[in-house]
Amino acid sequence: MRQPPSRPGQHIRYSVLSLALLILGGCGAAPEKQPEQVAQAPQQPVATQQGISLALPPSDFSNEFSAAEQSLQNFDWMSASVILDPLAEQPLNRDDSSYLSYLQARIAYTRGLQPQALLGLESLEYPGTNAALQYRARDLRRRALALSGDHLESARLGDLMLRNAPSEKTDMLRREIWHNLQQLDQQQLQQAMDATTDLRWHGWLELAAISRTSGPGNTLELAAWRSNNAQHPAADTLPGGLAYLLEANPAQVQKVALLLPLSERLAPAGKAVLDGYLASYYASYSRPELAILDLDQYPSATAAYNAAMAQGANLVVGPLSKEAVGELGKLPQRPVPVLALNRAGQTGDTGSGSLVQLSLAPEDEAALIAEHAFGQGARSALIIRPAGSWGNKMESVLRQRWAALGGTVTGSESYTGREDYSPSVKNGLDIFNSERRARSIRDMLATNIESTGRRRQDIDTIFLLSRSAADARSIKPLLSFHYAGDLPVYATSSIYSGIPDPRDKDLNGINLVEIPWLLGTSPGLRVAIAAGGTGSDNYTRLNALGTDAHLLQSRFMQLQAGPDALLRGNTGLLTLDQKQRIHRELSLATFDGGKLRPQ
Repeated sequence: MRQPPSRPGQHIRYSVLSLALLILGGCGAAPEKQPEQVAQAPQQPVATQQGISLALPPSDFSNEFSAAEQSLQNFDWMSASVILDPLAEQPLNRDDSSYLSYLQARIAYTRGLQPQALLGLESLEYPGTNAALQYRARDLRRRALALSGDHLESARLGDLMLRNAPSEKTDMLRREIWHNLQQLDQQQLQQAMDATTDLRWHGWLELAAISRTSGPGNTLELAAWRSNNAQHPAADTLPGGLAYLLEANPAQVQKVALLLPLSERLAPAGKAVLDGYLASYYASYSRPELAILDLDQYPSATAAYNAAMAQGANLVVGPLSKEAVGELGKLPQRPVPVLALNRAGQTGDTGSGSLVQLSLAPEDEAALIAEHAFGQGARSALIIRPAGSWGNKMESVLRQRWAALGGTVTGSESYTGREDYSPSVKNGLDIFNSERRARSIRDMLATNIESTGRRRQDIDTIFLLSRSAADARSIKPLLSFHYAGDLPVYATSSIYSGIPDPRDKDLNGINLVEIPWLLGTSPGLRVAIAAGGTGSDNYTRLNALGTDAHLLQSRFMQLQAGPDALLRGNTGLLTLDQKQRIHRELSLATFDGGKLRPQ
């Protein structure tokens, strides 16, 4: 079987992962029965025109177009409009007219006028459009659709672009097509497969569906797909790190040590992670020997790690606390790889030996809500968040991502407690100035007049970075009371306890990112945890963390793909960065009728 090809610059060559690869293969006993091969439509080679030039056509108005492009790169749509407006009176040829339409669509998108922008970009699909301009229009439309949540159409456009994309763009397009397809559920994939007659597009959808399966049948199906689709752009190097699952003769994990706090202050959290891990472990086809070590019974995380090695473990899962992970991160060597369940506080060198860090880091969510808000057309935001280090960190991450997208922060307000809720909201919405103006008019006229407060009009979304459900339940009604009920509100999962509560009706209308586990994925595992009588609703997210720890353990070889690695977990879509930290991409949900519903 062909080994996954090495592509310089496309995956991270971690010596630490090389060590992990020697012991982590995820191969188990041979299946009792080989799954039947599904009958497939005959696949035919797809004619492609690789390597079109992205050079723009010559134009008498190249200076104007170039200046407008520069302004739009800086999100300055007003300057771009001023530059381009006179061109509407000029006799433009077909290419110039197309370029003007493309730039006008970019202006509309920069302003947040999504429907207008998408319509303008779609109008450039006609056959006579210059190839370089059509590529640019499709690329912007593809990215806009992905941010707005239309992942299926974004992936389809990416596949169309890939058919004649320049060679330097193909890896990026393959990666983003796959990322979009992984956002879809199995039903969406099946419906798309049933609806298409395009064999190449069908191949993408089929591969995405196969990637969701587990067990020995998964590798058989992957190998069969690659054999049957030899001319497909995903066949040469299977996306998402799947190619590494087909490597010949992978070593089997023989013994896993779980390092979790199980008897002192963090015991409830440790047991919740253990419940999730064991539910996945017993549902798996391959079950290596387990050693469960109570971290609270050891003087340090290092002592527990050494004990795990002494017992013959060739993979350590844990520890759970940031401090314990940081301690292991400072070890000069780690002969046995570690899948830690938090992020170390320091971000420098973490010694020699694999230390992959999986956590429920809230800052990942702050960046995500910025993307969702921008994708829905918001451009100018008010931030409301708690005072202190947590609020500072969350606002910093959100601001950075929001600015990179092209959004602006018009105001930011922090609160320290319940007594600050209303003043913070009023100040952020500029209600105090509205009331002050009304008082001035009454004083000037020396008579009583009725007045209605008016909020500021220069914001189109609110980021509510509350740390608890109690805070959010109090602040959201205040936004409506102070004339901001029409503004979309985005929040992180911290506003939802994970337990349905009648009081959540006060959260109605809030958009938030939430882990798939709480939106209905893996119901069988949740039932297994509940049947065991050890689960607690108060720690349901940690149950999900435990299931994803097992997922990464069984698919550890996929992490060889570095930034191309992509796994669908119960805590989100999982990716790996250059510091071996796992990032989670959560699903968008909203409160409706007091209940959390996926969007």
